[in-house]
Amino acid sequence: MSNVFDVLNERGYIKQLTHEDEIKEALSKEKVTFYIGFDPTADSLHVGHFIAMMFMAHMQRHGHRPIALIGGGTAMIGDPSGRTDMRQMLTQEKIAHNVACIKKQMEKFIDFTDDKAILVNNGDWLLDLNYVEFIRDIGSQFSVNRMLSAECFKSRMENGGLSFLEFNYMLMQAYDFLVLNQKYNCTMELGGDDQWSNMIAGVDLIRKKERKSAFAMTCTLLTNSEGNKMGKTAKGALWLDPEKTSPYEFYQYWRNLPDADVARPLALLTFLPMEEVNRLSALEGAAINEAKKVLAYEVTKIVHGEEEAKKAEAAAAALFSGAGDMTNVPTVEITQDKLGTGVVDLLCELGLLKTKSEGRRLVQQNGLSINDEKITDFAMVITKDIFGDEDSVLVKQGKKKYTRIILK
Repeated sequence: MSNVFDVLNERGYIKQLTHEDEIKEALSKEKVTFYIGFDPTADSLHVGHFIAMMFMAHMQRHGHRPIALIGGGTAMIGDPSGRTDMRQMLTQEKIAHNVACIKKQMEKFIDFTDDKAILVNNGDWLLDLNYVEFIRDIGSQFSVNRMLSAECFKSRMENGGLSFLEFNYMLMQAYDFLVLNQKYNCTMELGGDDQWSNMIAGVDLIRKKERKSAFAMTCTLLTNSEGNKMGKTAKGALWLDPEKTSPYEFYQYWRNLPDADVARPLALLTFLPMEEVNRLSALEGAAINEAKKVLAYEVTKIVHGEEEAKKAEAAAAALFSGAGDMTNVPTVEITQDKLGTGVVDLLCELGLLKTKSEGRRLVQQNGLSINDEKITDFAMVITKDIFGDEDSVLVKQGKKKYTRIILK
């Protein structure tokens, strides 16, 4: 088999790793069982998880076996990594709901048939642990001084303190790796670069307890050209659940990226050959729009399927040209009793504006239009005449947000 290490390295995935030479040799000579953990803190994965799923998918495509670990147990505590405050405590019922939702999403990216991949929940072994036995057996392997030097703990200590509850998280994640090593001969943990300290802890625990080789490799975080995390929208996170972020909104996010931010997601979030990634990334000026269209289509196809990607592409083309099939443009319906409502009040009621003051600012800045007519009076009311014969209008907010409103 070809060495997936070279593929991951060329595409820009690999950030940090332990035992580089041993990892390269293992990935070139054997079928490696590896795992990535996902804590179910919400009922959907978001684009930050997507890069980890792609990391996993590339490994599987090169013959290695993934274990997707859902943290039904660790989510009871909450990972302090990258946090300045303590995470919200979740109930077991809420965690169980989130686990069920995330399982369905993972099957879009990873092939679980015929034992090609394994899906596990660490709640199966963490929730019934005997704490005294755990601390004697596992806690005795950890140096508090070394733990406090970890970046995930240092930042919390500097920003208001670290609870003892969260201090246990590193031990639990390390124990996950040990359990997977014992049950499935899992020898490698992959994850985001913010997990580096926790991952090293697992490697060290296996090497101490089992006297066996274990490795860790982190993936670069998905950031823009300014070093900030990508995937934030006006509504919050860019979710993979179509009920939370529609396929059209998802497509438009990638279609509207700044020119300087196109190259990284082309390499990290698509399966396009690197020759094509490099060609598209080198485009300049107006030609870079070709790269953005390809990126938006390819990423939406992976997450939501080819049919939804084509619909989103058609909707974007129709809006850009001002003609064509508007069926796939984001649409809301209103009833006749809404006629006579102020335009800003209606958009707030429909969730298209967060506040009335936001609407007023949009009107004052000439950023709101209906059927290409600028709205200059925020007290304007919605009438039947505005909808015309087709009983629909196209609302534009700012430069790129479109919504079709249908009168029923």
